[in-house]
Amino acid sequence: MTTPDFEETLFEALVDSTEGAGGLSDAQAKREPGNFLRHAGSLSMSKIADGLIDPKLVLSWLLDHLGASAFFVGLLVPIREAGALLPQLFTAPHVQAMDRRKWAWAAGSIGQGVAAAGIVLAALTLRGAAAGATICALLAVLAVSRSICSVSYTDVLGKTVGQSRRGAATGTATSLGAGAVVIFALVLMSGLVDRATLVLVAIALAALLWLGAGLLFSTLWEEPAPGTRGTPTFGQLSILRRDPQLRRFIYARGLLTSTALAPPYIVLLGAQAGQGSFDRLGALVLASSIASLLSSWIWGRMADRSSRRVLIVSALAGALALVSAVALDLVGLSGAIWALPLVLFVLMIAYHGVRQGRVIYLVDMAPKDSRAAYTAVSNTVIGLLLLGSGLFGALASLAGPQVTLLIFAAMALASILVTRGLDEIAQ
Repeated sequence: MTTPDFEETLFEALVDSTEGAGGLSDAQAKREPGNFLRHAGSLSMSKIADGLIDPKLVLSWLLDHLGASAFFVGLLVPIREAGALLPQLFTAPHVQAMDRRKWAWAAGSIGQGVAAAGIVLAALTLRGAAAGATICALLAVLAVSRSICSVSYTDVLGKTVGQSRRGAATGTATSLGAGAVVIFALVLMSGLVDRATLVLVAIALAALLWLGAGLLFSTLWEEPAPGTRGTPTFGQLSILRRDPQLRRFIYARGLLTSTALAPPYIVLLGAQAGQGSFDRLGALVLASSIASLLSSWIWGRMADRSSRRVLIVSALAGALALVSAVALDLVGLSGAIWALPLVLFVLMIAYHGVRQGRVIYLVDMAPKDSRAAYTAVSNTVIGLLLLGSGLFGALASLAGPQVTLLIFAAMALASILVTRGLDEIAQ
């Protein structure tokens, strides 16, 4: 058990300033150092687990290894994205009804751990279509559990960590998580361990980390607050009519999904240049995790000063990366061993900036008693957009990856114009 003095010393080392309660009650302010560390620790374990079980890379490779068809592999990312975002409109009223919402996040984390353990068991006992169907079903359970974490986290963060230190908490966790995933990627690339064994061990470790994160988060001190049933499920959408800033934020966030959707098309560009898939399971995990490691802590600190500015800067960086990818291809350099991995690295830095900026802006913008509803409405709308992105990607890919990447670059640039119209949240 950490002592208060140790907690305060570590807290002071991780934040820019300990002055001001940042919207916390007196009781919460007294316990902020310990709560800050519990946020960072729990979120770090969750971030590591996310990297170890990445559906785009790790689970896709695992299903192929188990002999599942491309049909099941193609379901992984839609299940993960839709399952994590769409249920939030339904779960938010129940979360709002809780007087201590940390229990929702803890339960969601434990649910992810149980689902990940089930994936390991399925991989050890099933093959072919049975493995594909079972793992997809378990991923759906994991995604819904994640949605509970997502809809509750912004509310608990806003209630237990001061406004000027929230980005430091999430940025520290993301960087710590990325550092661990870098090690995983390097081991994957080394070939020192049988890849199938390593992947199963990684997923099992992810299960343990989620279980541990849930238990740690449950020790966070959260002042009980009167729970309200809140607005009925679909009635929450009325927030969009009442709050023009939320609408503008969702427009900006929708345009910024381009930074998340673009990586597969960079991989396709590399394949056309004769680079295969950059050894997706190793090199791409490495590029993403190093980008996160180097940038998330900095993005978090910047978001504490101005999350709106973080969204603008990361959008510009993403657009430049995507235009650079096309330019390198046009001049015949996309086949160079350094070219597209470097582009992907810059793009992932931008992607992590978008993630940090949007989380902190939404927490700071939403009224204290409506954070769960604001998060749910925002994520549900974005979930619908991401579901539609599969069709958009299929149509755009007919014109080639170059055209698709330029469309994504234009979306990122357009988001800058939208974001500039957002209010600057006073610190």
